[in-house]
Amino acid sequence: MLISMEVHVFLLQLALVLMAARLFGEVAVRWGMPPVIGELAAGVILGPSLLGVIHVTETLHFLAEIGIILLLFEVGLDTEIGRLAKAGMKATTVAIGGFVLPFVLGFGLSYYTFGMSMLTSLMLGGTLTATSIGITVRVLTDLGRRHSSEGQIILGAAVLDDVLGVLLLALLYEFATAGHVSLYNAARIGAFMTVFFLMAPVAAKTMSYLIHRFENSSGVPGLVPTAIVSLVLLFAALAHFMGAPELLGGFAAGLALSRRFFLPFGVALAADPLFADVIKEQMKPIIRLFTPIFFVEVGLSLHLNEVNWTSGWVWIFSLTLLAAAIVGKFGGALLIRERPAVRTAIGMGMVPRGEVGLVFTELGRQVGLLDGGVYDVLILVIAYTTLVAPFWIKWFYRIHASELETPVTETDLGYPSDNARAPPAGSHGPEPEG
Repeated sequence: MLISMEVHVFLLQLALVLMAARLFGEVAVRWGMPPVIGELAAGVILGPSLLGVIHVTETLHFLAEIGIILLLFEVGLDTEIGRLAKAGMKATTVAIGGFVLPFVLGFGLSYYTFGMSMLTSLMLGGTLTATSIGITVRVLTDLGRRHSSEGQIILGAAVLDDVLGVLLLALLYEFATAGHVSLYNAARIGAFMTVFFLMAPVAAKTMSYLIHRFENSSGVPGLVPTAIVSLVLLFAALAHFMGAPELLGGFAAGLALSRRFFLPFGVALAADPLFADVIKEQMKPIIRLFTPIFFVEVGLSLHLNEVNWTSGWVWIFSLTLLAAAIVGKFGGALLIRERPAVRTAIGMGMVPRGEVGLVFTELGRQVGLLDGGVYDVLILVIAYTTLVAPFWIKWFYRIHASELETPVTETDLGYPSDNARAPPAGSHGPEPEG
């Protein structure tokens, strides 16, 4: 339930939220964990689960909504559809397997074993399909393996996972608002999304043309972030009017502005490939300001002190979901023909849920499908996969480095990794990515 308060009290609480998010995020990074874990912990500590000094207010909730929309905009902006073409059928197989298997396992366990409703079971299954691109990219980059063969498969599969996940999220949102599963509603929202994604590049191309035309002549700085934020919020509102969650609009805006989007806008960007980088750099401070508010709000929404941790149901339910979350992603990796070490590395790389899983969970709570202990347990499952996966990936690469293929191109640091193959004599090395 949202709480209203006086302005000066809200300002103090917002300052505390931002400072706590930054502090705990820094601590998490220093301990080798993703910053999202620290931001979640900040919400848990400040919220009703522990200290109880901050509660979710209506204004804070609105700021968190902007944060989640901008987060999905960044995911869309970083999405490279061309990566799937590079990684080929293996990435597609891993993505589809890692999407379908966790969904089926999560739904089947929730509906048939634990007796939950159809819509709640669908939302639980949908939450388990998520894969965090950000966390996986960070770990692979730290290891110098982002451009290895298994790294390309992981990242290509994660891209498709995100696209499928956002589309599934829109369908589940429609089912939740309608109160039942309807093939007609699914077809309608599918048609709306198709039209929406076809129109997005045209609108984004128009906006980019106006930015290029007036940026240099503008007497007021900040045209790019102002115009892009306006575009993202407009897309979010349009997505809502079409019956989809607002965050789908943010994702569509980011996808349309990405460097490697296949529709006409992506072709237009080829003449100025730095434009997407300009957008990303100028939007980064705004995204980094609002996104932590969303993750802290997720922590604030938890009531871990009200969960009956002595209940056998809680432990059985959480451990069962955790097993489904891990096994489902490994199942997708086992569908391809590779050496056991490579398939294991791919499975591990697909496990982290992170911010994408939290988006699913929070939307499920907002529409009333994930209440009470179910919501809290699901957050813990996501936090566990997010927290532990980076450690076991690094451990696995240390133990099995000799069994994994070496990288075949430059790392994200701009120079060959220690394991990179030396180019043949007389050659100039591999061609850089486009």
